[in-house]
Amino acid sequence: MSDWQITFYVTESGRCPVEEFFDDLPEAEMVRMDRKVRLLAALGTSIGPPHVDHLRGKIWELRVPGRLQHRLLYVAVEERSILLLHGFTKKARKTPKREIEIAESRFNDYLERHLSS
Repeated sequence: MSDWQITFYVTESGRCPVEEFFDDLPEAEMVRMDRKVRLLAALGTSIGPPHVDHLRGKIWELRVPGRLQHRLLYVAVEERSILLLHGFTKKARKTPKREIEIAESRFNDYLERHLSS
């Protein structure tokens, strides 16, 4: 079976917040992030713990551990497609509510713009 398609959320104005997050990472951190995203693409929704955690509703968290704890929030959309919504560096033990709300807002925007077209 083929890999899952990984897509990036893009704002109505054309910004890609997850790509911007990637661009701000040091090279070594980006390599770790890339490895995890490739694993997600290979395994999709069957990836399971400790790589991912369900946060709320359709929002899932891809964990990229290391000296810095990076997280990518995503949803599974359509068949075999994952939409990366938000990336951040985790500083607290628990995922901040604000980060989840950003992902939910972006997913709602995605749904509004893609279901109406």
